[in-house]
Amino acid sequence: MAHDYAKGFYTSKEWIECRTGYMQSQHYVCERCGGVASICHHKEYITPANISDPNITLNWERLEALCQTCHNIEHHTSNITVDGLTFDSKGNLIQK
Repeated sequence: MAHDYAKGFYTSKEWIECRTGYMQSQHYVCERCGGVASICHHKEYITPANISDPNITLNWERLEALCQTCHNIEHHTSNITVDGLTFDSKGNLIQK
């Protein structure tokens, strides 16, 4: 779900054309796992400070084709802590 400040951007003609072109260029293949990509992910998260910068928002070098699972991992499981131990999204122990 897009933040309120980004809703206009994500429905803009410029973004739709950029996203469609990029995903087609990647043949809808997830760049992380090789599965079917359904999301055009911004490598640099979109914020109120950079939403108007096309070098961030519309630059193919800053995009990544992701499947739903890899996108969920990116946004929802960056670091998992269990009993004082911290793990990355792939389950590797992170040394603190």
